[in-house]
Amino acid sequence: MNQLIKKLRRYEITMRKVANSHLQGDHQSIFKGAGLEFDDLRPYQYGDDIRTIEWKVSAKGHGTFVKTFKEDKDQAVYILLDISGSQDIGSKERKKIDLGREIAGVLTLAGIHEGSQVGLISYSDEKEKIILPGKGSRQAVKIIKGIFNHKNRSLGTDLYGMFTFCLNLIKKRSVIIVISDFIDENYEKPLKALANKHDLVVLQMTDPIESALPSLGIIPVFDKEGGKTTWVNTAFGGFSRKISTSFSSDRVKLKDFCKKNQINYLQIDTQQDIVLPLMELFKLRNKTMKRG
Repeated sequence: MNQLIKKLRRYEITMRKVANSHLQGDHQSIFKGAGLEFDDLRPYQYGDDIRTIEWKVSAKGHGTFVKTFKEDKDQAVYILLDISGSQDIGSKERKKIDLGREIAGVLTLAGIHEGSQVGLISYSDEKEKIILPGKGSRQAVKIIKGIFNHKNRSLGTDLYGMFTFCLNLIKKRSVIIVISDFIDENYEKPLKALANKHDLVVLQMTDPIESALPSLGIIPVFDKEGGKTTWVNTAFGGFSRKISTSFSSDRVKLKDFCKKNQINYLQIDTQQDIVLPLMELFKLRNKTMKRG
């Protein structure tokens, strides 16, 4: 566990160094903008985010006004980790679940380092591990143990159930970072509700094999979630191409959904280094919230 924490800490320190060099002092917090609460109103200025316009006040005819915000120091950060069976795909060196755990661990350390309250919700098709938000190094170790040492009770997937559970559990506006491959259906309604209520970040884990399945003839395919083996002819009817197209289409749909609902979205591949993609995401978040 000590070696693991040292490894994650190195990632976190590297991420912070990259942030400082890229953002030239504007970077106050990796989670900046997440912990914001209403402060005051001021006249609209060119370049302001239209989402901050206070329409009721502006409609009175005395000009257009926008809401300003200040950081809420007590806002919580929840790491929402999908640990279903479909996450167990990838090479021996690194599967999607390994990538997700690494990112969850790094963001936990980053949040704790900044003085945030950090919590963990691990989910399959049922509640797996719940750690309510807290501060300090003991909380960081507790969460990292919860991420890396937990043994699944189930391998099924239920994103609808996961997001609905979070809606019922988390009452106060929080930062929610969802780490999943999003291989499921009909989860959009509660995900949109989460985005309306909280500051939502979606991190989609992917692996090259999902979009580049080789034509191997008839092979056994084991469904880890269902516990069944099915024989599939990968050379028949452009099977590999159809699989690739399906995965690509689903990713585009999720990305478009996130853009439409003002959700920060990032796709991360198992073969990528996690530092630069994460920094691009939080760089974007800082720019967006700076307008307020």
